[in-house]
Amino acid sequence: MIEFVAPAHEDPALAQSPLLRGALLTLGYLVEHGPIGLTQSKALKRHFVTWAAEAFNWPYYTAEDLYAVNKVLNEHDFPPLVVLHDLLVSAKLARHRKGFLHITKTGKDLLQHPGNLWIALAHHVLFVLDHSRYTRYGDDLAEDWLLFLNIINVEAHTGLTYDRFAEVLFGAGPEDHRAYAMAYIHILRPLCWLGLLNETRHGKPYPTEKLFTKTALWTRVI
Repeated sequence: MIEFVAPAHEDPALAQSPLLRGALLTLGYLVEHGPIGLTQSKALKRHFVTWAAEAFNWPYYTAEDLYAVNKVLNEHDFPPLVVLHDLLVSAKLARHRKGFLHITKTGKDLLQHPGNLWIALAHHVLFVLDHSRYTRYGDDLAEDWLLFLNIINVEAHTGLTYDRFAEVLFGAGPEDHRAYAMAYIHILRPLCWLGLLNETRHGKPYPTEKLFTKTALWTRVI
């Protein structure tokens, strides 16, 4: 298990974490507006998804990005919200009860301490949450976070490409899209959403290259 150093609550580097921002906004919404309604499949109802898309302003999943391919937004149309919802329940920051998502005492307490909240999110998103359900083929990945972080620490110092990481980690070539997806969904995407890596995409209309660099938060907590 990797132990992170808790960042100071007022550390400006925490602003680099869209996952923390989304958690703070969602927990704050629960405190201000009360429980969030759930569908029969236990997804967050559309009115909150619509609000979250605007409020989160998630990189590469802004409201503009989402409405470019969806007329209306359900939870599954907003992938970061799917992960955040799972994460809040997994970390016991919120719970399902009688058709609603309710904030817990732990969620209320950590809402006042962003540095500690970030630690809770990091622990669960990297070491507890099962990311295989977010992959197309349900691919699991044996966890060796010390190896992953060591590779990234060296390779992403000046910039790590998506292709390079999959090559170093799996020996994968450019045609191995399944290995690329595993590397991204299980490792690179969670680190970006935690604010430890910055992702830059190049190529239009669709990204043809992803470049990852370490953020200021990386040096604070690792």
